[in-house]
Amino acid sequence: MRPTLLIFAKSPRMGLAKTRLARGVGVVAAWRTKRRMDAYTCRVARSAGWETVLAVAPQKDLRAQFPSVWPSGLRRIGQGHGDLGQRMARALVAFGRAPVCIIGSDLPDLRQLDLVRAFKALKRADVVLGPATDGGYWLIGMAPRAARRARLAPVRWSSHHTLSDTLACLPSNWRVSFLRELEDVDDAASFKRSTLGQGAGISNPS
Repeated sequence: MRPTLLIFAKSPRMGLAKTRLARGVGVVAAWRTKRRMDAYTCRVARSAGWETVLAVAPQKDLRAQFPSVWPSGLRRIGQGHGDLGQRMARALVAFGRAPVCIIGSDLPDLRQLDLVRAFKALKRADVVLGPATDGGYWLIGMAPRAARRARLAPVRWSSHHTLSDTLACLPSNWRVSFLRELEDVDDAASFKRSTLGQGAGISNPS
């Protein structure tokens, strides 16, 4: 079976996602940024080397049409209920018959090579993590034997403890590989530091 890459994304509706960013740059600017980053992530994430699946929240928008943002030909699933750890663990188990990775949609510096390296790492590691500058992570992936036992609790999500808490959840004998560190765009400060905030657009996906 081919590996699977899951993009976890909230619907690109104004006021729904990127609320922390909206407090700093305004609701309209945050909404436009969200749409650009979702569209970019969908382009970067599609490859013949794996199946790309969009994991959508809220559930009611599973079949909603956002033509310039979410490609119509991209397979979708609902994230379902629970906190982020429960939703990601459930997805890892469901797609864990082959290597599986999960990313968000707020990484303007993401390149397809990062994803290639993630799946390559899973040929020898049980878990791969892409650290984020805020103490979280922008990617988590698991090999099949690990994904079948995925458990991401207790974790303090959206905090500087997120990565360390996740590592503490993993069995001590699992092999963990790390990718390069990236910064996700969550607030006005990270937006200003990004290529978006500096007027350079979004990085080349290759």
